[in-house]
Amino acid sequence: MPLTDPLGHYQILTAMLAPALLMAATGSLLISANNRLARVVDRLRALVTDWARSEPGQQAVLEPQIARHRRRSYHVLRACVLFYVALGSFVGTSLALAVDAFTGFALGELPTGLAVFGTFCLLAGSLFMGLEVSLAVRSLDDELDHQLGRRSDSGRA
Repeated sequence: MPLTDPLGHYQILTAMLAPALLMAATGSLLISANNRLARVVDRLRALVTDWARSEPGQQAVLEPQIARHRRRSYHVLRACVLFYVALGSFVGTSLALAVDAFTGFALGELPTGLAVFGTFCLLAGSLFMGLEVSLAVRSLDDELDHQLGRRSDSGRA
């Protein structure tokens, strides 16, 4: 069904800009989350290598760190999945807006529903990233406490 309003095409493009901006924001979050995942995986591999080469006493110190980094990786992975779902929702929103305009607004609330769903996915993914950051800070604190404790013990000997 062709649009009768000569400005209709511009209105459709304008409506499609909001999802495009959300796609760009989601892409930035995905880049950040994937970088964090790579760092967590690298650190986890290093800890597992250290654990395999360590004495049993040192292994007991490394095991909680390994478990915490494993939880971190799960949080980042969940965030990535949610960000990808959000990205798909925003692409779907943009396409649904165009199809809706050309079909005489036959899709009803579908474009809005997709946008809201994508926004909720962004929120949930951001919450998982917040959990991961919290675990990262705790891991850093534990590692610093362990390293500083080791240095002060060797200074007393």
